[in-house]
Amino acid sequence: MVRQPFHLVEFSPWPITGSLGAFALTIGLTAWFHGHGTTCLVLGLLIILLTMIQWWRDVIREGVFLGHHTSYVTKGLRWGMILFIASEVLFFFAFFWAFFHSSLAPTPELGCSWPPTGIVPINAFSVPLLNTAVLLASGVTVTWAHHSIMEGLRPQAIQALMLTVLLGAYFTFLQATEYLEASFTIADSVYGSTFFVATGFHGLHVLIGSTFLAVCLIRVVSHHFSTSHHFGFEAAAWYWHFVDVVWIFLYLCIYWWGS
Repeated sequence: MVRQPFHLVEFSPWPITGSLGAFALTIGLTAWFHGHGTTCLVLGLLIILLTMIQWWRDVIREGVFLGHHTSYVTKGLRWGMILFIASEVLFFFAFFWAFFHSSLAPTPELGCSWPPTGIVPINAFSVPLLNTAVLLASGVTVTWAHHSIMEGLRPQAIQALMLTVLLGAYFTFLQATEYLEASFTIADSVYGSTFFVATGFHGLHVLIGSTFLAVCLIRVVSHHFSTSHHFGFEAAAWYWHFVDVVWIFLYLCIYWWGS
């Protein structure tokens, strides 16, 4: 057999179970929205959670213990993450397009004004400004963690990652309270739709990024990263910086200018 530097991934059941979990989650959300209980929703979440744990376990085993993540494989992983973030940029671009399409030329149905007549927007200098400070601070701490890993300062990396995860959780808590106190809903004209879809999907990305970084924290504690072999963390850091940048645009465009 000819030896080559690439990792040929073995057969895995996790893409199938992940798809089934996403399918169950979609049906569960639809059923929940129509008042038919949360059984299917909880089932879908559990399947996705178990798939995540098992799939991450396999990837960590391949990269750390089996040595399959060579320099060639890592280069491919880097490009994969770059292209994924590029697709996420286009994902949010669609939301900004929808927002500016309606806000730059409000129709008579909106009262020819923005925000639309009857909508009381959230004060940009209250909770949103605090959330901006929290997320920017988390960007500093994740950079601190990155440099600590590169310099072999494991205790500092653990401390910085813990702060980053806590700041991410605090951001989510503040956004939840903001939603509860908002005077409008997602059903209140195009303003409510664009506001909650854009900020809600960003909040989902914060949850995903916080989970990503929490797994990296466990891996740092478990001695999985070295000064030269830590792409798993780098991918999480790139993702977190992307979340930071998107929030800055959301704050400036939707919270500040849009209000």
